[in-house]
Amino acid sequence: MDWIKPASRIQTLPPYVFARLDELKALAREQGLDLIDLGMGNPDGPTPQPVVDAAIVALREATNHGYPPFEGTASFRKAITNWYHHRYGVKLDPDAEALPLLGSKEGLTHLALAYVNPGDLVLAPNPAYPVHFRGPLIAGGKVHSILLKPENDWIIDLGDIPDHVAQQAKIFYFNYPSNPTGATAPREFFQEIVTFAKKYDILLVHDLCYAELAFDGYQPTSLLEISGGKDIGVEFHTMSKTYNMAGWRVGFVVGNSHIIQGLRTLKTNLDYGLFAALQSAAETALQLPDEYLYQVQERYRQRRDFLIQGLGELGWNVRKTLATMYLWVPCPPGVGSTDFALSVLQNTGIVLTPGNAFGSGGEGYVRLSLIANCDRLGEALSRLQQAGICYQ
Repeated sequence: MDWIKPASRIQTLPPYVFARLDELKALAREQGLDLIDLGMGNPDGPTPQPVVDAAIVALREATNHGYPPFEGTASFRKAITNWYHHRYGVKLDPDAEALPLLGSKEGLTHLALAYVNPGDLVLAPNPAYPVHFRGPLIAGGKVHSILLKPENDWIIDLGDIPDHVAQQAKIFYFNYPSNPTGATAPREFFQEIVTFAKKYDILLVHDLCYAELAFDGYQPTSLLEISGGKDIGVEFHTMSKTYNMAGWRVGFVVGNSHIIQGLRTLKTNLDYGLFAALQSAAETALQLPDEYLYQVQERYRQRRDFLIQGLGELGWNVRKTLATMYLWVPCPPGVGSTDFALSVLQNTGIVLTPGNAFGSGGEGYVRLSLIANCDRLGEALSRLQQAGICYQ
């Protein structure tokens, strides 16, 4: 059936890096390698017990097994808006300004399908979480990449966007704290991007998936905290990272009610919403005491410090990140991202993500996920040393 070809939107997409990594990992396991997987941002450890318990109770409720409301349950939407008020002092209408999602990745892509017409121009940083540019491409849009620079601490320089490009742009995807770089942007940047978006009538789409994985007293900024932010933007969040719920596929979007309504309209034609029992469990997660959050933050902070110190002994000078579960590490001079990641995998069994998977601006870097305990990270460092892999 060679004559049946996928749509051009599929044919033009390069292979998704994490799917390719899964293939390489399976091959390495067949060869008997003991893998230390620091590739995907897949949190280790169990989902908090109160969340599991809430899911079990909800599963026993017969009423939860029918179709859920398209817009999500009222109680989960209320939990979302209460969480935003607690964390950021932002007041949101749970009936119009919050929408549960089947994970933030789904929502970010579907937002593009809801708002991007073929040929529309979308702004996105480079490097970036792949969905930020793949979603618009799937929708038929054109992406203008804003090259991020290490000398600017991987923060978007709005001055790099030509005026004629800004005038054509319809949507601006961005993400701080950042995946993959771990960069954090000051509050002043958020004020500047809101001013920029208002000047050019651009919809802002902020991915705040690492809102709570912050260290050393740092508090990430919500777009919705900024005066005027809700007028021109929406913000996405996920339960995957902080609450070890990656496989549960629970996320949500908040912000401008008109934009959320457009996304809701699309989703009513694509899915039946999020299983009500999962929404009940997610409510419990959002209501966990701050002490749980502090424990999660401390766990990742210890791993960050341990790995940065160990890499330093191997010649790497890696700056301490203030948030996320990643380290953004330069490849040895003269070695490309893909070649370095493959060499490390073949010689040590350590899985890293090549930086060019996040766009051309990630070439020359690899991303390490802090998803193993310090004993396992110590084993990874030992393997690198034994294999003679260092930065020089």
